[in-house]
Amino acid sequence: MLPKTDYMPLREVAESRPVALVYGGPAWEAVKERLRLNVVWRFEPREASRDYWDQHGADLRGEVIYAVGGGLAVDTAKYLAVTHDLPLVCVPTAVSVDAFLTWASGVRRDGCVYYIETKPPDRLILDFEVIAAGPASIRAAGICDVLSIATGLWDWRFAHDCGQLTPATAYIPYVDQIAQGILRGSLDCAEAAGRGDREGLKQLLDCLALEVQLCNQTGHSRPEEGSEHIFAYSVENVMGKGLPHGDLVGPGILLVAALQEQDITELRRALLDCNIPLTNIPADVIRQTLRDLPEYARRHNLPYGIAHTLTDSSLQRLPVL
Repeated sequence: MLPKTDYMPLREVAESRPVALVYGGPAWEAVKERLRLNVVWRFEPREASRDYWDQHGADLRGEVIYAVGGGLAVDTAKYLAVTHDLPLVCVPTAVSVDAFLTWASGVRRDGCVYYIETKPPDRLILDFEVIAAGPASIRAAGICDVLSIATGLWDWRFAHDCGQLTPATAYIPYVDQIAQGILRGSLDCAEAAGRGDREGLKQLLDCLALEVQLCNQTGHSRPEEGSEHIFAYSVENVMGKGLPHGDLVGPGILLVAALQEQDITELRRALLDCNIPLTNIPADVIRQTLRDLPEYARRHNLPYGIAHTLTDSSLQRLPVL
């Protein structure tokens, strides 16, 4: 189920209920003068784990939770909304991830990302003027969660051919075709979304919503999540938690697509159009992460894909990002 979405200026938001605010610092600074909220409790999360969220949310007060910020703020707020049985309103300041559309929260455990069931927001408030004015590198970084369809679908077909799918994740050709249409939609809007044009941002949001709903209907994320996300989970352990989601997944898409022997021209252009940094991960870190990826993927029992089969010889196909 997707959240109810309102497209409106944030200055028109008038919340009378006492608010528990979960936020990212820069995002809140960007909108705090626009939003009229009766904030009685606030929390800026620094990590993603149940114990951390339980500890810091123990004294939560308020009748509604507002999440202002990116994936960490949203995932935290979804968890707290479930554990405290409160309604949740999300106010994204960038179309940076698909987290504000999904029913799950990502937690870090033992050097990997796992998803736990929480809930989608009850309401989503989007002000495209605010989003367009945000930092260019995160404004439309959510395109990474749609472009990953290119590598996710390849892995899904590969796992099918290798007999590595469960009945619950069985390959479905028409779902593949639908996902390809969503991928095409994101490629078509990348330049406009990256510029901050309203129609481009709206189309990117629609692509994210369609991708999330497709995964909801199929009951798993194989159509959009593959070895590129496994790369991102692994390399985060080296790069630390400071880099945004797109800075990790974006390079992962190009690297994995090249290893899958796909043409990366359109994917690279779309990432650059959306101002996704592609060179923040040092080359030696990339190579070591990819060398270690088969063992990492098996150790964490991650969905089967090309990550499980990489060899030193296959890494000779790596592109220059």
